[in-house]
Amino acid sequence: MFEVVAFWWKTRSGGITAKAPGLIVALLLWLGSQAAGAAPNWTLDPTASVLTYQSVKKNTIVETNKIRNIAGTLSSAGDAKVTFDLNSVDTGVDLRNVRMRFLFFETFKYPTAELTAKVDPAAFADLATKRRVKATLPFRLNLHGVDKDLEASIVVTMISDNMVSVASEAPVAVHVEDFGLLPNVDKLQQAANVTNIVPTASVSFDFVFTADGSKPAATQTAAASSAEVGPVATDAAKANFSDEECLNRFAVLSRTGAIYFRPASARLDTQSRPLLAEVVGVVSKCPGLKVEVSGHTDSDGSPVENKRLSERRAQAVADAIVAAGIPRTQITATGYGEERPVAANDTPKNKALNRRIEFSASKLVN
Repeated sequence: MFEVVAFWWKTRSGGITAKAPGLIVALLLWLGSQAAGAAPNWTLDPTASVLTYQSVKKNTIVETNKIRNIAGTLSSAGDAKVTFDLNSVDTGVDLRNVRMRFLFFETFKYPTAELTAKVDPAAFADLATKRRVKATLPFRLNLHGVDKDLEASIVVTMISDNMVSVASEAPVAVHVEDFGLLPNVDKLQQAANVTNIVPTASVSFDFVFTADGSKPAATQTAAASSAEVGPVATDAAKANFSDEECLNRFAVLSRTGAIYFRPASARLDTQSRPLLAEVVGVVSKCPGLKVEVSGHTDSDGSPVENKRLSERRAQAVADAIVAAGIPRTQITATGYGEERPVAANDTPKNKALNRRIEFSASKLVN
C-alpha cells in the first residue's frame, strides 16, 4: 500500500517530466537552428526513459516502483507534454499494481496523468558548448482531475545531435493532498492492513527525447540497458486473466466504494458507470469463473429491510453487468444486509464502509 501511495506521488512528480520536456524543447530549438536552420519537433523515446518513485511505509520502509508507459512530445515552439499511463504502474507484484490503479489512482475514472510546460529556448543557448545545463523549470501536472503548478530541478544533457536527456537533479517531493488523494491513501492502508503511509513521495526521472525523423538509439543510454525500462503490456492488451489475476482484481474492485445508489434505493447512480465498465471488462476476461455480486448495508433501520435492500442492490449491479454482455450464467446476486460488517457501525465513516457492493469468484461448474 505504501508503495502504491508513493507510486501515486511519483506520478504526480512525473510532472517534472513535463519540465524536462521543456528543457528538451529548448535544446531541440537550438539543435534545429544549428543543424538545419529550422527547429525540429522531438518525441520521447519510451524504451530509454524512466520514471521511478519511492514510497515510505511504517515510517521507515522505503520501496521503489515505476510507471512504465510514458509518451511525450516537444514542439519547436517550446511546448512540452508528457503523458503517463497509470494502468502501467509497476510495483513488481500484480496485487499491489491493482491496488495502486483502482484504489489510489482510480484509473477507471482517471486513467492518465499529464504534464505540460512552456520553455524559453534562450535559456539553453549555450548547451552546445556546455553539453550539460542545470535549470529549475515550472510545469503543470494534471492528476486525478486536478491541475497543480509545480517546479523541478533538472539536468539537460546532449547525448548526440539528435538526442537529449532530461533528468531530475534531485528527487521531487509530491504531496497527495494536493490532488485530493488522501481518502485513497486510507483505502490502500485498509486493503493492505498497514498504517503510517507517508502522504508525500519522492519522484526521479530520466527522459530521453529524439529529434523527429531520427532513429531512436536506446542502446546508447544506461536506462535502456535494463529490462525494466520501457513500455509494458496492461490489462487492456490481455485476452484473458489467470485465476490469480481475476481474484486479485475482484478483491480490489470490491474495496473501491465507487458503486453508488440513491439513499434507501436500489437505483444505480450514473456515477457508478466507470467502475461498472471496469468490472465488466474484468469479468469478460475471466470466462472460467462464476462471479457473485454481494450487497451489504450498515445497521441503521430494520435488519429485515436491510436484507431486502442489499438483495435489490446486488441484483441491480448484476443486471447491469449482464446488460453489458456478460452471460447470465456467469453472474449471481446475493444480499447479506447488515450480517457481514467490515467496520463497527459507530461512526458515519464506518457505516459508509459497511454500505458496499463486493465481488467474489469461484470456478464455473459445467
